[in-house]
Amino acid sequence: MKPSKLTPSPTGSILTETAVDPRKYGIMIEVQGERLLADLRALAEFGKEGTGVNRLSFTPEDLAARDWLIERMQAAGLVAKIDGVGNVYGRSPSQSRAVLIGSHTDTVPSGGWLDGAMGVMYGLEIARASIEAGADAAVGVDVISFADEESTFCGTLGSRSFVGEVGETEIATAHNLEGLALTDALARAGYADRPHARLDRDRHVAYLEAHIEQGPRLEAAATRIGMVTSIVGIRRMEVIFRGQSDHAGTTPMAMRKDAGAALIRYAGAVLDGFDAVGGPDSVWNFGHVIFEPGAGNVVPREARILIEYRDTTMAIMDRMEAVIRGAATAAHAAGAVAVEARPMMAIAPADMDPALGRLMDGAAAELKASAMYMPSGAGHDAQHLANHVPTAMMFIPSIGGRSHDTAENTEEADIVLGLRVLAATVTKIGNQVRS
Repeated sequence: MKPSKLTPSPTGSILTETAVDPRKYGIMIEVQGERLLADLRALAEFGKEGTGVNRLSFTPEDLAARDWLIERMQAAGLVAKIDGVGNVYGRSPSQSRAVLIGSHTDTVPSGGWLDGAMGVMYGLEIARASIEAGADAAVGVDVISFADEESTFCGTLGSRSFVGEVGETEIATAHNLEGLALTDALARAGYADRPHARLDRDRHVAYLEAHIEQGPRLEAAATRIGMVTSIVGIRRMEVIFRGQSDHAGTTPMAMRKDAGAALIRYAGAVLDGFDAVGGPDSVWNFGHVIFEPGAGNVVPREARILIEYRDTTMAIMDRMEAVIRGAATAAHAAGAVAVEARPMMAIAPADMDPALGRLMDGAAAELKASAMYMPSGAGHDAQHLANHVPTAMMFIPSIGGRSHDTAENTEEADIVLGLRVLAATVTKIGNQVRS
């Protein structure tokens, strides 16, 4: 009986509800867990810091890791290159259509050994096993390591470049915290004059990304696989309060233009507003507060607060932004202190492809792996691919929910199980394309 069609995704997924036995075509991908773990450990030596990794984008450690990855891709039988923004892209040489698997290998300062890196190494192992099998697969496996996902210079630079969502002006003006321009970093690396790799809509039938959860939900639920339903949008606003410096001992309270006190009252109003309009998956953070001049005996003349907020729906994010702006308007109208709200970043939320999610769920069931559907509270390269190609993301547990820290870790058995689930998902996709 022909499988029933799913509701098409916005990207035009070709996938159907799977009822196909992958053994029918004899193209099961037999991955090797120990080989994957060996590659992950080798990659972790670049920028090794205790039990973690410090491998910021375009540092010597990062560049050396990209050169190593090129060698591993080529040894696996992929045609591999580094492009003009540092993306490491390996193409399967035998098929005209392919599943693209990827993530990133750069880290935050003093980060973990699995964040991003695991997803790239999953892609490498699945591609290598597929090529070694020598079977007449309907689709090949391409692998990509996107540049600067962690925003050292320009957040999710590689994936946005790959889908054509970053312009030359943004690249020309980006710099790191030390003031090094992205264009100079690319020139020093020898990447600047290289062409940019691009998503090929005729070739790439799907994009898959695997990742440690970076949170505690899977571990708390004693569940080993998470099928991501959506990835949160992220916005940041800086709110600036400008008052007047005065002597803190001689200036009466009613006569002060106290930027610091205005900020504190404002922050309380924003927290109350977020509680009122936020949804079940909404999160927010006051990540940075500055008082100037910052002395105990001087009334602050200026204060700044950086607010980040996340949710999986645009409507809720819009309501949260309205809270920030409305409270700023009210604080400014009070008259003593001038208040300005400045947008700093806006990344839209993205839904994952439901057909791919069901294929992944089916793969987990066949491997007797407990699984659940869940949103991603962190941003990922996948949310940019999702606007252009059917996209799915898979989580495996993080021990203690830890990530973005050298304490980040995951049980080896969970790492290998995740690899097997993703490989089985690729087989299912291939069988859907073939049928």
